[in-house]
Amino acid sequence: MVQPDYDLLIIGGGLVGASLACALDGLNLRIGLVEAAPLAVSEHPSYDDRILALAQGTRRIFQTLGLWEMLAETATPIRHIHISERGSPGFAHLDCCDEGVEALGYVAEARQIGAALLTKLPALRHVELLCPARLETVAIEPDTVCATVRFSGEQTVELRTRLLVAADGAQSPVRQQLGIAALRWEYGQQAVIANVTPALPHRNVAYERFTPDGPIALLPMSENRCAVVCTVNDADVPAVMALDDAGFLALLHQRFGDRLGPFQRTGQRQAYPLFLLKSREHARQRVAIIGNAAHTLHPIAGQGFNLGIRDVAALAEVIADAHHANEDIGDLKALNRYAGWRRWDQQQTIAFTDALHRVFINPLPPVRAARNLGLLAFDLLPPIKHWFARQTMGLDGRVPKLVRGLALTA
Repeated sequence: MVQPDYDLLIIGGGLVGASLACALDGLNLRIGLVEAAPLAVSEHPSYDDRILALAQGTRRIFQTLGLWEMLAETATPIRHIHISERGSPGFAHLDCCDEGVEALGYVAEARQIGAALLTKLPALRHVELLCPARLETVAIEPDTVCATVRFSGEQTVELRTRLLVAADGAQSPVRQQLGIAALRWEYGQQAVIANVTPALPHRNVAYERFTPDGPIALLPMSENRCAVVCTVNDADVPAVMALDDAGFLALLHQRFGDRLGPFQRTGQRQAYPLFLLKSREHARQRVAIIGNAAHTLHPIAGQGFNLGIRDVAALAEVIADAHHANEDIGDLKALNRYAGWRRWDQQQTIAFTDALHRVFINPLPPVRAARNLGLLAFDLLPPIKHWFARQTMGLDGRVPKLVRGLALTA
């Protein structure tokens, strides 16, 4: 049998792949992290100015990994969530006090999370950073995976590993190389994001407001700023991006309403296409798929990144358990435990975010009346609110050790 170069090779050094490397470092496994971009905050495309809503469960995972201390000062807590529809009296409200937590979630910049990871990665004893380098080919053999990697100087190296983890994004080269099918649905919309300053204090409230043009979300940030995620139909994106600041703020006010008063300032705008992607397989012999390579969601309810971090916590625990039991960490029997564990959470979260989008863009009066009653009923039924809050916080179902503050050690 050929001795592999690594026990585990992670393809993709973005936020999810780098988090997995941090989670596994204490297991004395030989880990390689392959990333096409230089691992620098200023150059890595995943460490940009996007604002991410971090669920309570994600915060606990980062705390266990020793990352939260670097984020705590800049992350803004979400203490309340307000859900409403423009033109309808119904609304729903979630409060952290009702759930017995200090915050329902937190708001942080991807750049800040990237900076915390880049501080941690070089200090990991058992992780070798292979970057900038790009995966060329991958082949599964009985005892190893053979991956051909091209470095920036055009040097090509053949690497062997017992387990290959695809954390390489929605366009996953690993998934494509192995012929793993994925369902993709284009929403015909883009998310226009920016930071804005409202006239009134946000009071640590996150807003999800549904309109006939699509949802608009406002997330609390420091200095009374809000991160706005405004859904815009593809055909309207050029006109929205061409607006001057006053025109863009007027558009936001027209869609969001008066709850925070007029918007006074805005930062730079960016637009991202929206689509749903689901990999048909999340595990094969010697291969595991996590993060956006496994599932890419509509940003409604802010669940996409958190779902990927929960993949990290589950896969890391499965690998740790297999390693402690002297099992082959790349064997399909072990990897199926990861896929089975994650199946319900992934299916439920994907179905919920997709259905929420579809229900609230339906203009038919009976549907509009039904969803208004649904919001009212939701707000009046504490058990349903509690279940929903636990699910969106990542605290429902089987909770990984990393969420419970238990490190995975050799």
